Amino acid sequence: MFEWSETDLLIRDSIREFIDKEIRPHIDELESGQLAPYDIIRKLFVAFGLDALAREQLTRILDKQRAKDAFRAAGAEPPATKTRSGGADLLGGQETMVLIAVSELAGVSMGILTSLGVSLGLTAQTIMSKGTLAQKERWLPRLVTFEHVGAWAITEPDSGSDAFGGMKSYVRREGDHYVLNGQKTFITNGPDADVIVVFAKLDDGDGTPLRERKVLTFVLDKGMEGLTQGRAFKKMGLMSSPTGELFFNNVRLSADRLLGEQEPESGVADSKDEVRSGFTLERIFVAAMALGIINECQRLCIDYARTRTLWGQEIGRFQLIQLKLAEMEIARINVQNMVFSTVEMLRAGKTPTLAEASAMKLYASRAATEVAMEAVQLFGGNGYMAEYRVEQLARDAKGLMIYAGSNEIQVTHIAKALIGS
Repeated sequence: MFEWSETDLLIRDSIREFIDKEIRPHIDELESGQLAPYDIIRKLFVAFGLDALAREQLTRILDKQRAKDAFRAAGAEPPATKTRSGGADLLGGQETMVLIAVSELAGVSMGILTSLGVSLGLTAQTIMSKGTLAQKERWLPRLVTFEHVGAWAITEPDSGSDAFGGMKSYVRREGDHYVLNGQKTFITNGPDADVIVVFAKLDDGDGTPLRERKVLTFVLDKGMEGLTQGRAFKKMGLMSSPTGELFFNNVRLSADRLLGEQEPESGVADSKDEVRSGFTLERIFVAAMALGIINECQRLCIDYARTRTLWGQEIGRFQLIQLKLAEMEIARINVQNMVFSTVEMLRAGKTPTLAEASAMKLYASRAATEVAMEAVQLFGGNGYMAEYRVEQLARDAKGLMIYAGSNEIQVTHIAKALIGS
């Protein structure tokens, strides 16, 4: 049976010390938007050597690709090597540490974690999966160390869950360049990102219906002419993660900004497949985030049940309060077992399927939201006040039911895998 090792627990305790020192004192500033999360994330990278670890892992990956390219240039087939889909390669064998960090951060500031996850887990990973060697060398070194902040832009005002079919942002060829027009919304890190991965449909003037057009992926840099990064939205939760709109007005893109530097041939998978791969990793992380929220809610509720008195006794003596605590423990065990199962798979060089990741996301996000709402109820009137942290946890937990694809979409992915359609 898998369980956290002594080393894992030492890492967890070290992360908790960092959180207590660097994050908890600034929660109000982060939640109000007065303090951006990025410098705190950079401190985290330095404190745990994550910047050096990411740099070393990236160097190994790029060296392997250079060696493969050298074989191909010489007309030889490179030796077969094992690769892991869904972003597992970027974890560098540190799956346990990453998932522990995700869980611990989510229980205190899910917004910080979201900004980190989108920059590293989606933006950098998309470049890693689709980019040429030159593109990886150009953008990844500063992304994986969080020197640069990344954004991943797919959602549009009229195409949330129908991200591909309803996509209206488009590119047209113009000589040896592309010209991008359109709008993206709900983009994590959008207001501040240095590097932006953008998905857009190819309009080549051949009359192909909008829903059937190829989806291409480009990399943009902050400050490009025609690119406007909107101000951060006010949101229900995840307030410490800036989210905004992006506007593209005749943005000229050289061919070396097209990931892979060539368009997919007819009948060959386009960017849709890479997006689905990214969703797998993102939904795995949702389970770890949910575990962090459940752990924090349970900790706060146990302390409150022991110290809050009514009718001359601690409320923890009341059976209805005990029921709430017991159900929180059941949720904790179930979600933790999902995380443990994921660790075992990743260590074996495997990645859950999209349907498995969707099932994890669906169950864990529901469990975290239910636990957080019950925590508010357990605290009574105090739980409704922003002074008590369960209020923030309830708002953040709700985001997990929408984040990484709404829960209704997870049902579709799971069911289609089961019935084979």
